[in-house]
Amino acid sequence: MRSALVCLVTLFGASAAGSAHAGGFAIPADARQIVVVTNKDWRASDATLQRWERAAGGRWTRVGEAVTVVVGHAGLGWGAGLDDPRGRSEADPQKKEGDRKAPAGVFAIDEAFGPGAAPDGLRMPYRLATEELICVDDAEAATYNRILDRKDAGKYGTAENMRRADGLYELGLVVRHNQTPITPGAGSCIFMHVWRAPGKATIGCTAMPKPVLAEIIAWLDPAAHPLLVQLPRAIYGARRASWRLP
Repeated sequence: MRSALVCLVTLFGASAAGSAHAGGFAIPADARQIVVVTNKDWRASDATLQRWERAAGGRWTRVGEAVTVVVGHAGLGWGAGLDDPRGRSEADPQKKEGDRKAPAGVFAIDEAFGPGAAPDGLRMPYRLATEELICVDDAEAATYNRILDRKDAGKYGTAENMRRADGLYELGLVVRHNQTPITPGAGSCIFMHVWRAPGKATIGCTAMPKPVLAEIIAWLDPAAHPLLVQLPRAIYGARRASWRLP
């Protein structure tokens, strides 16, 4: 699954200021829970996670304390989610299969998964990760970026096992990246999952301590249409008002 001066100007100047136009996108009114993940810049793998919620028509309220998480080894790159891609700087990195970047943007949080029974009180849809459950990351496969049993996957070269022995998928959330439509090679199998250790980045997901993830999963309510907002801090600041972010 998965010049220096010019670069600095791009990352902190034109990239942030030029991205202020967000193509008319705003967080949907029915989205009442968001998980915000921000990092220092496009290249950073360490990040901060903060939860927010609001009543219908209300203002965003912070939930819990900010926590340290990790994203991809290569940082972030614009992904395919709910936000409008118009207005993105062409100089910004774009998420691609195998680039070791986590996707930037706004994404629905689809469902929870794990190898055991669903946690008590869980409200999100839950998928049991059996030995046969995989996520296809072969961009040439007809079932690319889909989670399904091996017998239903058709012909594929590579896939991510959804039941792992290393504990990373002991709990997880599916992030709806590159789903409507699925574009071959634009990145696949994006999750929020348990990290290996502090500072140990991923190959494209967002990872954190198991207790933090368990708390997030218990908090999420599908009726609140929860979202993941994941951006470099400068981009978040530039789009905060227009996207109606906290």
